[in-house]
Parts: sequence; C-alpha cells; structure tokens
Amino acid sequence: MFKNLTALRIQNDWHLSHSAAERAAQKLRFTECGPTQAITAGWIEPRGVKNGPLIEAIDGQWMMSLHVQTKLLPAGVVKKRMEERVEEIRDREGRKPGKKEVREIKEQVTMELLPKAFSKFETISIWIDRSGKTVVFDTTSNNKVDMTTSALLKTFEDLALSHINTEQSPSACMSAWLLDGDAPANFTVDSECELKSNDERRSAVKYSRHNLDVDEVKQHIQHGKSPTQLAMTWNSRVSFVLTAGMALKKITFLETPLLKKSQGDEEPFDANSVIVTGELRKLLPDLIEALGGEAEFGAAADGARAGGDAAAGHESADEQAEELSEA
Repeated sequence: MFKNLTALRIQNDWHLSHSAAERAAQKLRFTECGPTQAITAGWIEPRGVKNGPLIEAIDGQWMMSLHVQTKLLPAGVVKKRMEERVEEIRDREGRKPGKKEVREIKEQVTMELLPKAFSKFETISIWIDRSGKTVVFDTTSNNKVDMTTSALLKTFEDLALSHINTEQSPSACMSAWLLDGDAPANFTVDSECELKSNDERRSAVKYSRHNLDVDEVKQHIQHGKSPTQLAMTWNSRVSFVLTAGMALKKITFLETPLLKKSQGDEEPFDANSVIVTGELRKLLPDLIEALGGEAEFGAAADGARAGGDAAAGHESADEQAEELSEA
C-alpha cells in the first residue's frame, strides 16, 4: 500500500456523499477484457472482500483500487505474422502491398491474436483526501497516472483535477540542497541520488549508499547535470526518493511501519490506511513548502482534467524503468 506516490490537486469545490460516490463507482466496476480488447480498467474492492464497497471510508479518507488488465501481445509475434501475410500476397498476386494495406493487415493480425494473448493484471491504489483537496495514486508512471485520472473523471463527472505546481522545480531545489549541503526544514538528505545531463547524450551518474556531501557530486551539478532523483527522510518518520516530477518512490514508514498479515488474520487494511494517510497528510504540505510553496492554479494546471485514454500511448524507456521499479 503506497510504496510510490503521485499527488494531484482537486481544483473545485467537490462535495459528494459516500453513498453517491459508491453508486457512481459501481458504473465502472472492473470487467475482464473482451476477446479483441487490448486493455481494460475498472474499480474493485480495495479491501479485497468480494461484493464489498468500491470506496472504503476510513477516518474521513476515501480509499479506492483501480484494477487493470492488459493483453500481452509481443510486437515481434505480430510483425512475424504480418510479414507472412504480406509474403502470401506477393506470391499469390505478384505485387507488394502498399503502406495502407500493410497497416490494415497489421490491425487484422492483432485482432486475430488478442483472444489468444496472455493477460497481465495489476492494481493501482488511490487515496482521496477531500478536506486536503488531494488525490494520491500509488504509482510514479505517467501512463498509469493518466489512466487512473481518466477513470476518476469518468466516474465522477464533476471532479476537476490538476497536477500540483510548485514555485520552484524539484530539480532546482535538489540541486541547491546538494550544492549547499543543507536540507530544507523537517527533511534530511540521504545517500542515494541520480544526476543527468540535459544534452543529447543524457549521460547519467547514480549514487547508492554514498555520502552526497562531497565535491564530486557538486562538480557534476556545476558541470550541467541535474538531479532527477534524491533520497530523503521526513522528520525521521518517512523515507522516500523524490523525483524531478515531484513523485515519491520507495516510500518506507519508519516510525510506524505498515502491518503485515499474519496467518489466519484479516488483512490489516484499516490500520495501514490510517498509518499511510496520517503520515502523508503531513509530509506532502511540508514537501510543497520545501519546494517554494504551491503556485497558483493556471494554464499550466492542464493535463489532468483531460486525463488520457486508458488504452492510448506508448511508454518510453524511462516509463518502463519506472514501472519495473514499482513492481
């Protein structure tokens, strides 16, 4: 539960009763992919109890779970079958199919193979803090954030979300903290970071279990590399890795560790939800303050309202690496 974190801001006065929200969520309950569907997403019971509520209200906080099924269809398999079809046309008709026809063949092959494809299932936890006007996703993947945002906006049509924009960028602040050797109030800098150059080579340096208050790190920054990840601890209670996109990875609760299920016991869902929301409700405002405070909502607060189609988009190598690190 919440090993990673991406936070969005609720931009409007969103007031919805729990019962009304539950009815809305039921309309997007998870159902498995049809034979020719590549991906599907919907709500499941966050507590894991069959036929339970889709929105758990615990200590004033709402917890939800988006379940995603993705058909695994390797590009190489599609390409091989497509090339076989193209070769058949050449042999039978003595001609080379054009680009449009090749695209149509590829689509046809994909539709034929999807029913036989294996499926990957994953669940994204969501926490809605209505009083704090914050929605938190247990992921740092941009594609998963877009997918989950789309599901929320489809479920709650009067909800408006935006990314949280701070006065200073996380990368600029991380650079200053490393150069000065001085962390912001309530935080300490730990022993892990990643620095990347902004040129075409995108050269990178990673430090792990390493003292970061050294000349070598400062020289990398002075020579043009920017921090993209930095390990930190808040108030000796929660450790995490801050990213340039203001997402948190590798979250660990130090003061009150999350409870594990013992044999024969029920899942400690309520207790863990209270721990997670109680700590993060205090950490997030301190982090925003450390980044210069929250910028006023404006044109830059964009992207989350439109969301993004759950089936659209292709992941970059960085996106794939993010998702692997979350697993």
